[in-house]
Amino acid sequence: MNDINSICVYCGSGPGINPAYANAAEVLGADLAAQRIRLVYGGGSLGLMGILARAVLRNGGEVTGIIPKFLSEREQMLSEAQDLIVTDTMHERKMLMFERADAFVALPGGVGTLEELVEMTTWAQLGQHRKPIVLANIENFWEPLIQLLNHMRAEEFIRSELEFHFEIATTAEDIIPSARARARAPGAA
Repeated sequence: MNDINSICVYCGSGPGINPAYANAAEVLGADLAAQRIRLVYGGGSLGLMGILARAVLRNGGEVTGIIPKFLSEREQMLSEAQDLIVTDTMHERKMLMFERADAFVALPGGVGTLEELVEMTTWAQLGQHRKPIVLANIENFWEPLIQLLNHMRAEEFIRSELEFHFEIATTAEDIIPSARARARAPGAA
């Protein structure tokens, strides 16, 4: 992979209780815009999703929002996005997000964020893609997941032939450099 032109960011439709999460979304949004990397995300205007997308737009960046019809009101679709796609199903949404992204980032979020992250990780494990995946471990948010994955390895449910790679960024400023480092790694897409 030569460079990263678009990053799909999975994150909460709520802000969470720790202000560091919203701050990370703001910083990442500004960084995406400054580095001319298009944001691909779930299309909502609430929570971390809205904070992130508005930060990209406020700083002159490009945003692709992809949202299923049934969530367009519930998550208050962000109409200011330059590219807004309304899908019929969640499956269509996730496939378009995958196709339009050169890398994936998981900011803090809930079950939906976790499910999207795990799906991309599973696809990588099964050899369906080699795009970078970055866990934005802001204030150790993803630490329980990291411990669970280590436990799965120790119990040999993630065996060496099933290994997958992701980067862990502990600050918002480290997210894009981590994705780029993974993109340059041997075997990356």
